[in-house]
Amino acid sequence: MIKNYPQFSFGFAIIAFAELFAIVNGFDELRYLTKSAICISLIIFIIFSVKRKGRFTKRIIGGLFFSLLGDIFLMLPIHTDTFFICGMAAFLTAHLFYIFAFYVDASNKVKVEHRNVLPVFLVYMTFCVSVFLYLRPYLGALKIPIMVYCFVITMMGIMAALRYGKTNFRSFKWICWGSVLFIISDTILAYNKFVAQVNYAPLIIMVTYMGAQFLITTGTVERKYVKKN
Repeated sequence: MIKNYPQFSFGFAIIAFAELFAIVNGFDELRYLTKSAICISLIIFIIFSVKRKGRFTKRIIGGLFFSLLGDIFLMLPIHTDTFFICGMAAFLTAHLFYIFAFYVDASNKVKVEHRNVLPVFLVYMTFCVSVFLYLRPYLGALKIPIMVYCFVITMMGIMAALRYGKTNFRSFKWICWGSVLFIISDTILAYNKFVAQVNYAPLIIMVTYMGAQFLITTGTVERKYVKKN
C-alpha cells in the first residue's frame, strides 16, 4: 500500500502524527487543523488519483465529506449532547454514502463461489446487537439514535464484506479492513463516552479511525470493476 503511493502515504503519515501529537499534548486548537486535514487530504487524493469518477467514487467522496463535518462537530468545545448528536448524524450520513458506494460492487451480477453471505450477516449482526445491548443501560435518551447508528455502521461493514469477488481483491481487502477498523473505532468511542473511561482512548480511537479512512480511500483508488461472466 505504502509502496504504491509513497508520496501520499508519507504526507498522510505527517498529518496522522501531527494529530496524535496534538492529542497527547492537549493542543486542542491545533486539532482543528490536523483533524480536519485527515478527510480533506483523502478527498484531494481521490480527486487527483481517480480519472473516471463514477457512482462508487463520488459516493466515497460524499462519505469523506460528511466524515469531515462529523470531525468538526465532535471537536466543538461546548459540553452538551447537541454537537455529539450532530457529529453522529454526520457520520451516519457518511456511512450511508459508503453503503451505497459498496452496493455498486456488491450488486454486480458476476457469479462468485463460496461467498458465505449468511455467515457475514450473522457475525456482523451478532456483534452489533451485543454492543448495543451492552451499551443500552448507559444511553439514556440516546437509545434510539445509537441503535440506528449501530445498525447503519453494521450494514456498512456487511456491504464492504459482500464486495468479495465483485471487484479486484486488493480493493476488497483494503476497504473491508477499513470498515472493520471504523466499527472498532466507534465501539471504543461509545464505550469511552457512555460506560467508562478507557486508557489512551483518544489515541486508540484516532489511530483506528485514521486507518479506516485511509484504507477505504486507497481501496477506492485501487478499485477495478469486475465484468459480468
